[in-house]
Amino acid sequence: MQPSDLNSILTRLEESEDNTTIFDDSWSQGRSAYGGIAAAFAVTGMRKLLNSPKPLRSLMVSFIAPVPPGEVKVEAEIQRKGKNVTQMCGNVICNGELCLQAMAAFGNPREGLRVKTQFDFNPSPKESGVKFQDHKKRVPGFLQFFEGFWVDGGLPFGGNPANELNLWIRHKTDMTGLEAEKLITICDIPPPVILSYFEQGPIPSSSLSWSLEFVVPPEEVKSDWFYLEFVADAAADGYTQQSGKIFDESGQLCALSRQCMVYFG
Repeated sequence: MQPSDLNSILTRLEESEDNTTIFDDSWSQGRSAYGGIAAAFAVTGMRKLLNSPKPLRSLMVSFIAPVPPGEVKVEAEIQRKGKNVTQMCGNVICNGELCLQAMAAFGNPREGLRVKTQFDFNPSPKESGVKFQDHKKRVPGFLQFFEGFWVDGGLPFGGNPANELNLWIRHKTDMTGLEAEKLITICDIPPPVILSYFEQGPIPSSSLSWSLEFVVPPEEVKSDWFYLEFVADAAADGYTQQSGKIFDESGQLCALSRQCMVYFG
């Protein structure tokens, strides 16, 4: 099996004539691949259909079945190609089974109203937080591919109930040329925010659906470090809804996230 390096995994898919790649269980959480890499598979497959580069503007993902380690195949199709916007769908297939379905909109920039919402960007410094590796017994193994810090106390399985989860994070791998996938795999890092309510893991959990909107084109984001600010909006009946903002190190808002997640605890 090929190395676990994310750039290598996605480059293999990008260069594959049959839209396949492979990954090992170091990218798994439980029975399935980490959702961020699974969504990145779909985006890489869809992006290959563009005749010329267009920034990714929005992504909607449905996590249908576990994505097991091994070979994955992406089946992508253009739904509509307009003057500026191309809309596509992408399916991630494993062992002949549909595991993930995504829809994406790629769009050229156009003249229009520019509104800049002001955010109070005053995050706690990285050094004040808890390193991923210092909390590794309670988090999935794929975090080994990232450097990060949990800040402000909302630790998963921290036993300190909080409806907010804040963290600093960056890839350990050079993601040059894979800017959209770089952001996607960052944006899906936060687990269910409500895991802070539990003192011990594991608490099986997974995303059911995910919506990600890019405020600026991923290609224009030059930062390696990102600050993620997530909030649990509601939780009931074993389901939880959460939303998040993803900033670069300068405080620029890069993306908005919204997820419906399920947990068993």
